[in-house]
Amino acid sequence: MADHYEVLGVERDATAEQIKKAYRKLARELHPDVNPGADSEEKFKAVTHAYEVLSDSDSRRQYDMGGQDPFGGTGFGGFGDIFDTFFGGGGQRGPRSRAERGQDALLRVEMTLEEVVFGAEKSIEVDTAVLCSTCEGSCCRPGTSMSVCDVCRGAGQIQRQVRSLLGNVVTSQPCGACRGFGQVIQDPCVDCRGQGRVRARRNIDLAVPAGVEDGLRLQLSGQGEVGFAGGPNGDLYVDIAVQPHDIFGRAGDDLTATVEVPLHDAVLGGFAKIQTFDGEIEIEVASGQQTGDVLTVKGKGVTRLRGSGRGDLKIAFQVVTPSKLDSKQKELFRNLAKLRKNDSIKLVKHQQGFFAGKRR
Repeated sequence: MADHYEVLGVERDATAEQIKKAYRKLARELHPDVNPGADSEEKFKAVTHAYEVLSDSDSRRQYDMGGQDPFGGTGFGGFGDIFDTFFGGGGQRGPRSRAERGQDALLRVEMTLEEVVFGAEKSIEVDTAVLCSTCEGSCCRPGTSMSVCDVCRGAGQIQRQVRSLLGNVVTSQPCGACRGFGQVIQDPCVDCRGQGRVRARRNIDLAVPAGVEDGLRLQLSGQGEVGFAGGPNGDLYVDIAVQPHDIFGRAGDDLTATVEVPLHDAVLGGFAKIQTFDGEIEIEVASGQQTGDVLTVKGKGVTRLRGSGRGDLKIAFQVVTPSKLDSKQKELFRNLAKLRKNDSIKLVKHQQGFFAGKRR
């Protein structure tokens, strides 16, 4: 790699102001918008990188030292590193990885009660970070690659000599030129701008098991955002929101419903057909059926999330008393009242609700 001082056209003892002045002059001459020559872009990048190194006093000092530890060792990073060095530690600190794990994502998926009973396949569209198809996560323009940092020589760390109570020691800190990565991207990918990933919308197929409850959170490992520089994906979390149903409710693994029974059917009994999630079924209304009585239909409830089989369908009966009667109908009830003189209005034992009544 060319000498940074030669790239800027200054002496090695040039002042910071002289370096800045030389950089500004070359930047104006070589900027691609001003000089669209074939090699002007590469020269402009070289000038910019040289200025980034030489304009920082610590990076320049390290560059002038050849990027090596002046004591020939690995340097110290405070008291902990001093003790490591003297008592068996002190290994070389390598550069940190540019690749990072992607962020987790959280989505909300709405489901109907019928989908909860049997399970459902959902296609979810998400706005997320995906791997850059141009550079495939390398962060570099196709045909190029990262170069070793000429300040830290790929170590990712630079050393500084400081005075302390223990005398002169050398502290280690991340290299400012490469940010501790040990490599620099001279020619970043134009599509992802050197990140190795881009924003995009994609579809995720989600198999929601039967029996999930409202508020349940599902975890899809590796379905979150792709990491920086091609790092591993984060996870996708899906919150389930069950929409209320007009007819059916849920109590654990059981489905609940209420059937209105005309007064004459409650007295005489009979059969009725109702529509369920399993299709049409026939139920029996017993003679003398009372409001609050519950009929249990086995195996017509929610599929169990854990275990096997399904819960039950519990149907509560609600006897409907007619509110509008013609004179003939009223006369029939008067005659019935005469025949049932022992019946009277009275308090009864407290009931806990429709589904706490007697069952059959």
